[in-house]
Formats: sequence, C-alpha cells, structure tokens
Amino acid sequence: MRRTPKLLLAISLLLAVTPFGQAEDKAKDKADEGWVSLFNGKDLTGWKISEKGDWKVVDGAIVTPPQRSHLFTEMEFKNFEFKAEVMTEPGSNSGIYIHTAYEETFPTHGYECQVNCTHGDVRKNGSLWGVTHSLVPNAKDNEWYTIEISVKGKSVQTKVNGKVVIDYIEPEGLTIPRRLGKGSFALQGHDPKSVVRFRNLKVKPLAD
Repeated sequence: MRRTPKLLLAISLLLAVTPFGQAEDKAKDKADEGWVSLFNGKDLTGWKISEKGDWKVVDGAIVTPPQRSHLFTEMEFKNFEFKAEVMTEPGSNSGIYIHTAYEETFPTHGYECQVNCTHGDVRKNGSLWGVTHSLVPNAKDNEWYTIEISVKGKSVQTKVNGKVVIDYIEPEGLTIPRRLGKGSFALQGHDPKSVVRFRNLKVKPLAD
C-alpha cells in the first residue's frame, strides 16, 4: 500500500504525542498517590457537627453555619500533609484545627490554623492561633485560595497559595492540651457574621 505524505505525517505525530501523554498521566498519578479525600463534595459523610451547627454543602463546598459550631472529621491522623481550598467573605473568621478531638464548645486540643483575610483578628491566614502568627493577609476575600498544613514529628508548616507562612517546631515537654499528638481535623464556624467556604479537602498520611 502506498502511503501518502499526509498519512505519514499523521502517523509520526501520533507516535510523537502518545509517549508524552502517557508521561503526563504517570506524573499526575504519582502526584495524586497517597492522598485521601476528606469531603465527597455532596454531603457531610465522615464529619461530626458540634453545637447543632447548621453546616451546609453548596455547589461542592462546605459552608460555615450562622452560629458558632465546629465540624470534626471522624478519621484521626498523626503525621500528614493536608490541602484545602478556602474562600472567605469580607470580615469573616474561621480556622482549621489539627490534632484535635470532638468537643461541644471551642476545641481545646491541638492547633488552629487561621484562614481569615480581613476579620478584626490581627492573626491572618496561615497563622497558628495563639502560638505563632502572620499579621499580613496572604490571600484575598471572595477568591478561592489554597491552604496547606503539614505535620512531621514536632514540626508544623503552613502554606497559603504555595507560600510558606509558618515554620514551627514545638518545644519538647509540653503538657498543655494545645500540643501535637494525634487527632482529627475540625473546621470552625466562628460567629453568625462569618461566612467561609471549604472545598477539595484532602490529606496524605505520612509514616510516624
């Protein structure tokens, strides 16, 4: 069979493109390896609500309730990498707790990573509340931004939109509840005026 120049060109392009596409797929699979989704985008399966908070799922995002409340994962973690997308409305406050445990009031265990951009609290997104702080907002209201938290032994690192905000080493010998150990994540419903959205929440457990 006589092959036309157009046919030969099409075959050569196919051979050139296919390996590259396979390499991209393998790279994506490797990047996704080990990550566990904490939120199915539809309902609050796997989460537990405190203080009868009216948490909602709207357009694939968890929305804070119009009252103080916290939303805890049923799963617990020790060493991990965590990622989520967050959107705050102007003047809104909230946080993401790590190494905490279910309580009916404000959690007393673990650390809270701040997510606020313009709330009156001077501790802005990426801060570890009450421990070490960033006084400059690292993202804007009404825009989705990425927050990352990693825990490795006594080290806690936070990032906002890929930028390292906090690099904290916990002192040895702490006996107060606010310390590293093991626990769940919790999202904070801070007050009736604060509206914050969370989506694409996932975690990669790490070896102890």
